[in-house]
Amino acid sequence: MSASGMVTRRAFAGGALALTLGGKSFAQGFAGLGETADGFAPVTPGKQFVFPVDHGPHPEFRIEWWYVTANLSDAHGAAFGAQWTLFRQAMKPGAPIEGWANQQVWMGHAAVTSAATHRVSEAFARGGVGQANVEATPFAAWIDAWEMRSAGGFDAQTVAPLTLKAAATDFSYALQLDASRPLVLQGDRGYSRKSDRGQASYYYSQPFFKASGRITIDDKPIDVTGRAWMDREWSSQPLAPDQTGWDWFSLHLPGDEKLMLYRLRQKDGRENLLGNWITPDGHSAEIASAGGSITPSVTTEIDGRKLPTAWRVSLPTHGLAIETMPLNPKSWMGTSFPYWEGPIRFSGSHDGIGYLEMTGY
Repeated sequence: MSASGMVTRRAFAGGALALTLGGKSFAQGFAGLGETADGFAPVTPGKQFVFPVDHGPHPEFRIEWWYVTANLSDAHGAAFGAQWTLFRQAMKPGAPIEGWANQQVWMGHAAVTSAATHRVSEAFARGGVGQANVEATPFAAWIDAWEMRSAGGFDAQTVAPLTLKAAATDFSYALQLDASRPLVLQGDRGYSRKSDRGQASYYYSQPFFKASGRITIDDKPIDVTGRAWMDREWSSQPLAPDQTGWDWFSLHLPGDEKLMLYRLRQKDGRENLLGNWITPDGHSAEIASAGGSITPSVTTEIDGRKLPTAWRVSLPTHGLAIETMPLNPKSWMGTSFPYWEGPIRFSGSHDGIGYLEMTGY
């Protein structure tokens, strides 16, 4: 897939923007992730994060997302996955405009995955009219009836507890997310560098969620429990013009260690390996790209594309050498700008579960 067809959680290009611009194409999706961001706020090192304020929107930046993935299982051990995403994009810089003239557009993605099926739904909204928004206090993120909302006893430092809901014609879910450990800053204290040319984002996560609740597939309710991971990221130009996509992993390791790892691919075949190793007490340390590797091992054909759905991941500095396998290799997000995202398991030096996202194929 060309760069102009690549949009996902870190690339929200927004089919919503496609609707407003009549399908005009930009490089790296409608968000123009690799284009200059004149008039929008820059991402610079040294930001001091403030909560709950930073749980809310940052309209002075061009793009932003609130993103949850959950590895779940039922009482018999059958595995499932759930995804909930809300993207915000500013069509132009400047002070917010009231009503339908508001320059913010919103897109939501929801999905449920089992070994046999992968169900996806998508929603769009214009800002300024209440159909979609995020409020920091009390925390609430929504688009139509899909919502992620603070529950009783909410702690801004753990961004928990939360309720998470989404529904479509052939699936739904309602989950409770709890965490007892503070969220963690990704990259260098929340400054996530994407290239050596200055592209970057602000990025933090809550990788310690415990999830419980119910998913429904084809009117069949299933009680589930498991682990969940929330990512928060915002930027004005997170990619360089020659970067074409990424392969992103969020991994739950034994002993409650966590690993966020991804490679950014470039047009000339080079790639940058980036990530953070997170200890059980929440200490987040950036991973040096030298010496590690993420290598495809199995490909799957989907919609005429060949995608690498199994991987070998090596981080010698952390004694990690694993092989990943998808719960469902057909976890294709057939949204306005399609991508692959679904639950995985891994084995080798470490055994565990997680999520994989792939764009730009």
